[in-house]
Amino acid sequence: MAEEDRGQTTLPREKQRIPLPQGYRQGIITAITVLLGFSLTFFRYWGFEAPGQWTFHSAIPAGTLVVAIVLQIIALFRSLRIADDDVIEYRTTVMWFIVSAVVLLISLVIAVLVFPSVLDPK
Repeated sequence: MAEEDRGQTTLPREKQRIPLPQGYRQGIITAITVLLGFSLTFFRYWGFEAPGQWTFHSAIPAGTLVVAIVLQIIALFRSLRIADDDVIEYRTTVMWFIVSAVVLLISLVIAVLVFPSVLDPK
């Protein structure tokens, strides 16, 4: 009764803020930036240094790699927000990161298959 008199209400259990344990945010930020650095480096190689001509098949891994990079940037943006110190927000950020890693893996597999020496050995 005293809480209602002061205008304070209690949030439902699922909406209460639960802070992350120490070090979780730093860990996810490090993981995202390492993967983002690899993705950008591979994109530079695939786009500018890899031998061969551009074809429709070589553009597919480049396109999926761009999608992975965008997802990683979104995950990094989310991880740098103050709201990401909450467990629910952190879980969503981790899902963004996992999806970006899966898309990156798909891109790498397609790139390996499309690389000229794999499909067309001489």
